[in-house]
Amino acid sequence: MQIYVDKHARRSGMGTREYPFQRIQEAANIAVPGDEVIVAPGVYREYVNPRRGGTEENRIVYRSEEMLGATITGAEKLRDWTRVEGNVWTARVSNKVFGAYNPYTTLVRGDWFIATFTAHTGDVFLNDKSMYEVTDYESVRFPVKSAASWDPDFSVYVWYVQQDEKTDETVFYANFQDKDPNEENVEITVRENCFYPSEEGRGYITLSGFKVCKAATQWAPPTAYQEGMIGPHWSRGWIIEDCEVFESKCSGISLGKYRQEGNDNKWLNWKYKDGTQTERDCILQAQREGWTREKIGSHIIRRCNIHDCGQTGIVGHLGGVFSLIEDNEIHHINNKQNLAGAEIGGIKMHAAIDVIYRRNHIHHCTRGIWLDWQAQGTRVTQNLFHHNTLPNLEGMENPPEEAFQGIGDDVFIEVSHGPTLLDNNIFLSTRAVKLATQGVAMVHNLIAGAFTAVGIGTDNGSKTLKSPRYTPYHVPHRTEVAGFMSFLHGDDRFYNNIFVQQKVHPALKAREDLVGKKNEWDDGCVSVGTFRFNGYPDFETWKSQFEGYCGMGSEPSDRYYSHLPVWSHGNVYFGGAQPWEKETGAVVSDEEITLELTEKDGKWKLETDVFEKAEAIQVPVITTETLGMAFEPEQKYEQPDGSPIVFNEDYTGTHRGVRSMPGPLADAADKVRVW
Repeated sequence: MQIYVDKHARRSGMGTREYPFQRIQEAANIAVPGDEVIVAPGVYREYVNPRRGGTEENRIVYRSEEMLGATITGAEKLRDWTRVEGNVWTARVSNKVFGAYNPYTTLVRGDWFIATFTAHTGDVFLNDKSMYEVTDYESVRFPVKSAASWDPDFSVYVWYVQQDEKTDETVFYANFQDKDPNEENVEITVRENCFYPSEEGRGYITLSGFKVCKAATQWAPPTAYQEGMIGPHWSRGWIIEDCEVFESKCSGISLGKYRQEGNDNKWLNWKYKDGTQTERDCILQAQREGWTREKIGSHIIRRCNIHDCGQTGIVGHLGGVFSLIEDNEIHHINNKQNLAGAEIGGIKMHAAIDVIYRRNHIHHCTRGIWLDWQAQGTRVTQNLFHHNTLPNLEGMENPPEEAFQGIGDDVFIEVSHGPTLLDNNIFLSTRAVKLATQGVAMVHNLIAGAFTAVGIGTDNGSKTLKSPRYTPYHVPHRTEVAGFMSFLHGDDRFYNNIFVQQKVHPALKAREDLVGKKNEWDDGCVSVGTFRFNGYPDFETWKSQFEGYCGMGSEPSDRYYSHLPVWSHGNVYFGGAQPWEKETGAVVSDEEITLELTEKDGKWKLETDVFEKAEAIQVPVITTETLGMAFEPEQKYEQPDGSPIVFNEDYTGTHRGVRSMPGPLADAADKVRVW
């Protein structure tokens, strides 16, 4: 059955084309498996709580009748501003507007959130753009431009909030600079979510073609209930497609964890057990409480434009397993830098078991993709990454320390045992991949940024005692935990990649020398190449430790605790990029390479001579058999269904022959349309 919604209807009807409902929630109250809810263009200021899910055979579909014509928003217009002085204005809102959840008395908080940052879950928007919260009235009068913001000029548009307990009102003060708020579009967030079931298990829902924006979402760490502006809330089989998702306070889309009894932000609230241990506890609790392939995950997010969210574009822990995230543009995430902590990125996912990230364009985020814990069977393929490090250093001879807040990378893989596969990607940020992990294979990529945190970042940060992080690995292609282990580092593979050393800001180069000597989490590296693995053994050297070993009774040895081996072959290094000392057959050239990414009318083009210069180099095809298996889970680099991979499809989908050039393209080109 088709159910119709049109906010412009004279009065709410029966959901027919002739007599549509006025609100989407009215349709959500009656929709059953097989139904399609068709929503006419308009702005729907409501929280949509799907009352039922579909089935694998009969989904419930919510579709915008006109692509991006229907907007679901958590915001309301705020009019009747009164000038206080200069550019400072004030407005009052009755707290009855907020119901049981007032975003202006609720602070952003949770595990791994840096609590020195004071922020409410609500926001004030000027012409669809969130302003900057400050903590006192004087800061509204005299706003200071933020060096941390990626848009410092807009950072002087600020707001401050107080509660008037006598009148039970929320009182806003805002500096709109030279604008009159009564003549502009000013809104405030009043709802926590936009399209999100209040109950678990409402699976097989499709959300298609909507704009979804401006929700007062809470911080979403892996040890807490993870909410988003949109999300399936611990269910299976959702499709979120062709949507524009923007201006969530914390996370845009959540594929995350349910609320666990007795373990929700336990580190913050109880304090006596470290966050890493409560994370292990929550994984095993989920295992006991129904976290299985048959019940959870297998979602699809495709062709969405996700931008300008405070914490993440997409977040998830446990609930996103076996999912496909493809053909999305994810950009300008955490650019205000008004939130800080260890859960930030264009995509931040824990337990991305058999998740495929394919053909996404991820740019201008403080970090592109962060794969944390259990990136097992995870594949990142045919993606374009750029401008995911720092934006505002040009023109700054001596940048202030604030400018380095949130320094990130294209991909961060943390404390996972693999197999994690990165193939046929283009990495153009100053820092390409942070490798505080093991069991990673990189095949046929263009890598114009550094590897960071090689060999570090896997301990837990105690002051004097040892604190290795033990993380789980799983039965291949399942959620069941097979074991726990700390990190030996290595077990990494690099085949048929092109490395290019780009010019970097002198301040970043200086930090490479300074930070690397004292920071156990981040060495600040901006130098490109596999040379970071110098000192790691090749397979034959590593294997020789076990020759003649007969188990108990043998002489003491470090064989079980030394670095795991590294494999590297068929790679090309340009412009000063450096190979691993044991690599055979590396092609090394000091020749400088042109890499210029330009955008016109939403189309991105990479102008470069790197492929022309690499064209004469021919390398053999790489397969699952070439890569072997990740050491700890003893799992091959293979498809989610267990079938082998032959890397004969390039970044664009073009077929490779039995031999081809290194890098992400099968054929050389001076000008490459990359998105």
